[in-house]
Amino acid sequence: MKRHDLTDAEWERLAPLLPVNPRQGGRWADHRTVINGVFFRVRTNITWRDLPP
Repeated sequence: MKRHDLTDAEWERLAPLLPVNPRQGGRWADHRTVINGVFFRVRTNITWRDLPP
């Protein structure tokens, strides 16, 4: 876990609010990775394509 990623306690509170099965398309990454990526992008103000894998 990186310094600014969601903690396990934060994730436990957030996980039930997320959809289980998407209606369109496929899930390309797990929800936790995507949310941590959004937080990283907002914190660093980089472009989406420059996000690390």
